[in-house]
Amino acid sequence: MASDTQKPDLTPPRDVADAAAHGLDLRRRFKRGGTNVGVARARDLSNRRNLSPDTIRRMTAYFKRHAVDKDASGFGDDDDPSAGYVAWLLWGGDRGREWAEKKARELDDA
Repeated sequence: MASDTQKPDLTPPRDVADAAAHGLDLRRRFKRGGTNVGVARARDLSNRRNLSPDTIRRMTAYFKRHAVDKDASGFGDDDDPSAGYVAWLLWGGDRGREWAEKKARELDDA
C-alpha cells in the first residue's frame, strides 16, 4: 500500500554539514563552545547522516533558545570566537536553523 504523502528527506545539505565541520574545527582549536550533545549533532550533520524527526525538532528548539547568543562579543569571529558562536555552528549555523525549521514544517504537514 503506497502512502499519499512522502516523508521529507532529512539528510543535511552540504552547507549545513560544512558549518558543523567548521564548528568542530573551531572547538578543537579554541577549546570552547558546545556540549557533548552539540558535538554529537555536529558529527551527524558534518557526515550528512539522515536525521530523525525528533532530532530536527531538537535543532529548532536549540536555535530558538540560543538566538540570544548572536548578540555576544566574538559571535562570527573565526579568530576569537565566542563559545556561543562555536556552539551555533555545531548545530549547523544560520543555514542549519533555516533548514531545520523548513524540515520541521514539512514534518508537520506530512
